[in-house]
Amino acid sequence: MSRWQPNARGRLEQAALDLYTERGFDQTTVAEIAQRAGLTERTFFRHFADKREVLFWGQDALMQLVTMQIADAPDSASPLDAVGGALRAVGEMFEGRREHARRRQAVVAANPGLQERELIKLASLATAMAEALGRRGVPQPAAKLTAETAVAIFKVAFDRWISAGGDSDLTQVIEDSLAELKALTAGS
Repeated sequence: MSRWQPNARGRLEQAALDLYTERGFDQTTVAEIAQRAGLTERTFFRHFADKREVLFWGQDALMQLVTMQIADAPDSASPLDAVGGALRAVGEMFEGRREHARRRQAVVAANPGLQERELIKLASLATAMAEALGRRGVPQPAAKLTAETAVAIFKVAFDRWISAGGDSDLTQVIEDSLAELKALTAGS
């Protein structure tokens, strides 16, 4: 094993996803992930706190992206349009990663503990969105409702995207889901 090889984080992530898919999350150890990646356990722990973090490590970057997009939305943007812009930015972040997202989601769906962690991540995302909307002057009840709606839109769009065939991208599926919600509420 060489002392240094490039892209340790990416290799660890790929090795973990491969092993989780082949053997299951609970049956895979950190030592096996490190070995598959051609690295040491020590290197694994430089990049990830535990084997769950391989699946959730991008959460902080996601929160930062979303809150920045909401903050940078034009002053004239409605709360839903502000979070819509943030969701479109998230869609762009996933560009070219559909197969990875499918595999990751299958691992999460097969493990109740990971499902719980995913729900916590989505709840944290909703809280971050609501706080960002609050900083824009949106009253708390409306900010929370908008943020929770945005997370629901994201979940539905994400599920549609990973289930879809063809060349659809997540950004377009998010756009379509937002338009669908707006059409549903316009008739009320």
